[in-house]
Amino acid sequence: MDLKEIQNLIKFVARSGASEVKLEMDDFKITIRTGSASEDYRPAESNVSYNIPQQNVSQQPQNTPSVSQQTEPAPVKAAETDNKHVIIKSPIIGTLYRKPSPDKPNFIEVGSHIQKGDVLCIIEAMKLFNEIESEISGTIVKILVDDSSPVEFDQPLFIVDPA
Repeated sequence: MDLKEIQNLIKFVARSGASEVKLEMDDFKITIRTGSASEDYRPAESNVSYNIPQQNVSQQPQNTPSVSQQTEPAPVKAAETDNKHVIIKSPIIGTLYRKPSPDKPNFIEVGSHIQKGDVLCIIEAMKLFNEIESEISGTIVKILVDDSSPVEFDQPLFIVDPA
């Protein structure tokens, strides 16, 4: 199961309203716990953890490594600011790229009008390039990160005026 399949599973569980789902296969285990259902106005945060089985290689440690990852059920977390603007936050840890390739223009600039589903940037995580799509329509007010910079989970990336 790759990262994209795990993200799709998280989205499915978040939409289903289940508070916890456990999936066990031959080579890994995944447990997804969603946040409180009483916070209907915000997407629930999900905690994902899975175990990677030990390989029979002499250079690896003797116990099974454990990987924990936190991610959003939706590709982009949008949170209301104290005024009318919305902050779009990073759903994953990685390196943010503002353009699809070095010789192409940026996906968006300050003043760009975006629609729901438009690609805002790409975040590279574990050699996978994840397109970060907008969950809202509006106008980009401020870009908070530089091209090719590392980003953390839940770090603010863009400020959008949804009007």
